[in-house]
Amino acid sequence: MASGINELIDQLYASISDAKGFPLSVDKCILDRDHALDLLDEIRAQLPAEVAEAKRLVSAKAEVIRKTREEAEQIKKDASAEAARMVEKESIVVGAKKRAQEIVEEAQQKADELRRASSGYADELLKRTEETLSQSLDGVRRSRASFRSASGFSDL
Repeated sequence: MASGINELIDQLYASISDAKGFPLSVDKCILDRDHALDLLDEIRAQLPAEVAEAKRLVSAKAEVIRKTREEAEQIKKDASAEAARMVEKESIVVGAKKRAQEIVEEAQQKADELRRASSGYADELLKRTEETLSQSLDGVRRSRASFRSASGFSDL
């Protein structure tokens, strides 16, 4: 039928909006119950996929952060190993200490940049997912409220 939750909600809203009015009543209408229930079933079926996608994004963010930390640790280890090799050479001890500090600082800067970039990327993905889910949920709530109002039910 339809591909997305928002499209399904739009169809349900249109069905309710286009429903014929009930005689002598402004707020009641005649609605194709099977069609409305089919749309609600499709919405219900698609919501777990949206939630699964959000969980996948959270997991992906955690993986990006984990990899970034591992890379930062490897950079620090490499920097320390390089510094140790340089210190071993007596004639360049002072230069080795200076270079080692620079390498460690560079590694820390790169690690911080990678961490910030991956966190920003993951946060943006989660923000978009949250907005999509929020919009979908708001649409479902509005549709349900409209459906309840149109159906004359006060407690469903």
